[in-house]
Amino acid sequence: MEIPSGPDLYTKMVKKSAVKTEKKFDVRTHILVPKHIKMTPEEMEELMKQFNIDKKQLPKIKRTDPALEGMSVEKGDIIKIVRKSPTVGESFFYRVVVA
Repeated sequence: MEIPSGPDLYTKMVKKSAVKTEKKFDVRTHILVPKHIKMTPEEMEELMKQFNIDKKQLPKIKRTDPALEGMSVEKGDIIKIVRKSPTVGESFFYRVVVA
């Protein structure tokens, strides 16, 4: 039996490590990460009317943001971010999803 060396050894090590799957930390469960909620089309329309704005006027959030992991979001969706506040209880922030 031949003992692998050089590039062959490296290839086998990479393949072996690729098979191992590490548990990833779920950022959304961290106490400092605010709640992110995907808004429905009706809620988005109401938001636009309430503040008299267009989607392009909202701050942006990338679809690859760790806080959106596991949510089925697409470009153009609006995310409602609920942050806890010691003075008002909860405050709401809105972001539009970009590519």
